[in-house]
Amino acid sequence: MTAAARNIGTALASLPGHWQPHRLASVNDYDVKVVTLLGEFVWHSHPDTDELFLVLSGSLTIQLRDGDVVLGPQDLFVVPRGVEHCPRADEEVAALLFEPKGTVNTGDVGGDRTAELRELPD
Repeated sequence: MTAAARNIGTALASLPGHWQPHRLASVNDYDVKVVTLLGEFVWHSHPDTDELFLVLSGSLTIQLRDGDVVLGPQDLFVVPRGVEHCPRADEEVAALLFEPKGTVNTGDVGGDRTAELRELPD
């Protein structure tokens, strides 16, 4: 298998909507995902894994039960495993996520916002 370079901007431009992560690449047992965010997500946690957010553009608030973390472009934050959180984007945010393969976007709560991981077109 030959490795292919991917452009993050092109990948983001191809996304069909918000809160729909797409796999940009895989690194060992982890997925690197791109996603656009707008509005408030759902409160959830990931009992078995940390979750890395890297904001590429916009301003993302990671709501935590003990206080908010506000991220701007090029800011990175890791939500520790088991910590309940709720991402909120008051304006459109482009972000990169780094999670173990099989991580569900809504973690332990499921519901209408659960999205199947999609592949980006080549």
